[in-house]
Amino acid sequence: MSKLSIAYLGLGSNLGDRKENLCQALALLSQKVNLGEISSIYETEPVGYKQQSLFLNLVCQIATNLLPEELLQLAKNIEAKRGRVSSFPNAPRPIDIDILLYDNKTMKTPKLTIPHPSLQRRAFVLLPLTEIAPELVHPRLGKSIAQLAHDVRGRNGVRKYEGGSDVSAICGRTL
Repeated sequence: MSKLSIAYLGLGSNLGDRKENLCQALALLSQKVNLGEISSIYETEPVGYKQQSLFLNLVCQIATNLLPEELLQLAKNIEAKRGRVSSFPNAPRPIDIDILLYDNKTMKTPKLTIPHPSLQRRAFVLLPLTEIAPELVHPRLGKSIAQLAHDVRGRNGVRKYEGGSDVSAICGRTL
């Protein structure tokens, strides 16, 4: 059996039932990958396009035998199943799934860059990621996730969602 790769995914939703969108995306992911640790849910202010609803975000660790490109395709398929349609950058969406890190891999193709190119600038990703993997080191920058989270701008726009600390309990019926 081949060794499983460890990846970290960021999930976000700001259209429809945001919590249910996150739970359903995790449930769909769990059919194809092994879910590991899942951060608390955070409510966050939108980045880029500001005239939209607040997001719910979380980060999860997965173990998978999917290659990065296959994992990206899985994420895009789940987004489509949950009603995401292509529009403009930073548009409102029922679900967004980003590959943040994949093992200690660095890669750049026309469709996929690992680590995620905006990871170090996104408080809404770094704060939940710090919760589950603070010592993890960004393979390009050589800094821990905790260091990056400490230094990132926009921390005040990210707060734990009320009742969002135990995602397994919130999503229990679907995970």
